[in-house]
Amino acid sequence: MNTQELRLLYEYNCWADRRILAACAGVSSEQFAAPPGLGVSRGSLRATLLHIVDSLWQWRLTFSGRYSAHLSEEEYRATELKEADFPTLEAIQERWQAEQQAMQAYLGGLSDEQLNGTLRYTTEEGLVRERILWHCLFDVFNHATHHRSEAAVLLAGYGQSPGDMEFTLFLNERERPR
Repeated sequence: MNTQELRLLYEYNCWADRRILAACAGVSSEQFAAPPGLGVSRGSLRATLLHIVDSLWQWRLTFSGRYSAHLSEEEYRATELKEADFPTLEAIQERWQAEQQAMQAYLGGLSDEQLNGTLRYTTEEGLVRERILWHCLFDVFNHATHHRSEAAVLLAGYGQSPGDMEFTLFLNERERPR
């Protein structure tokens, strides 16, 4: 993997996020916070979106060395984003944009050598993990795809489908003259 390819994947990830967030603008505040009748893993649309942002945040903390040593449960919990702190779509969008910009800045500073190097971190359970950095970055995108799909199911149920989000559609839009 090289940094150019990774940045393209990140650009796609942001494009897909924007489609989900745009569709969210059409739901009521009640729908936004309502627990679904479907088997969505995180619960409400708000909880699902916040989970995506929290994951981006947690991985970014990992990449910056926050979890290089084992932390107490209290220290781990202190970094988690809490649903009560994000009562509206606008609040989540603000944090999402800040996290996307911070991740973009992080990716912009990576060399191909770093990208293919080893990331060492400690899990909440105290297990030390060593992974190739780009594998973890790929997981950020893959994880977001999973939960965006869940959000899309909820949105479609509210009559606000975000539409198709395939990588090739992103490429088509990206290639169109502006």
